[in-house]
Amino acid sequence: MKRRDFSLSVGSALAATTMGLPLAARAKGGKFEEGIEYLELKKPAMTEAPKGQVEVIEFFWYSCPHCNAFEPALSQWMAALPKDVFFRRMPVAFNASFVPEQKLYFALESMDKLKELHAKVFHAIHVERLSLNKDAAIFDWVVKQGLDGAKFKEAYNSFSVANNVRKATQLQAAYNVEGVPSMGVAGRFYTDGTLAGSMQVVLQTVDFLVQKERTT
Repeated sequence: MKRRDFSLSVGSALAATTMGLPLAARAKGGKFEEGIEYLELKKPAMTEAPKGQVEVIEFFWYSCPHCNAFEPALSQWMAALPKDVFFRRMPVAFNASFVPEQKLYFALESMDKLKELHAKVFHAIHVERLSLNKDAAIFDWVVKQGLDGAKFKEAYNSFSVANNVRKATQLQAAYNVEGVPSMGVAGRFYTDGTLAGSMQVVLQTVDFLVQKERTT
């Protein structure tokens, strides 16, 4: 989903990737080039990775069909991550209408419910066709998932969640995120499906950049 017009132009490629259909990689022999498969930031972004670990970020939006399609492949990739990779997700906001879904993510995170409900949010939006972009709809949905409604509302409206939304917006700007899903590495590198040609190649590019950062 692109920042400016939220085009679906790369949807078929992303769907093919996650369904396991063959997609040609641009990189030959495992080599990837700056300006082709990835970009190097002019000014490094802040990272939160512990010393000795390489930070990898997925920028996403719950209502993005491409992010939903990418989720199974991403989860499989995450399961095999080496111990020196510090992975985190970051919900984006290209305009104010995205903010409720950012707050949903961070509220679930604060309640230690992401592992249980992250995939269910995607399912609710893209399979059940629920609109979880308004406070009332979100509150109703989380209660149906068995969460304490009062505790969730407290988290959702907390200073901590508001601060995380602010930091997410800053990080999105620092990486100059042009669309989702996309990925950042080590506060230095950015890649997405438009650059790499497919999300399969994005993951290959991220692996390459992690190794590049290890040897820097």
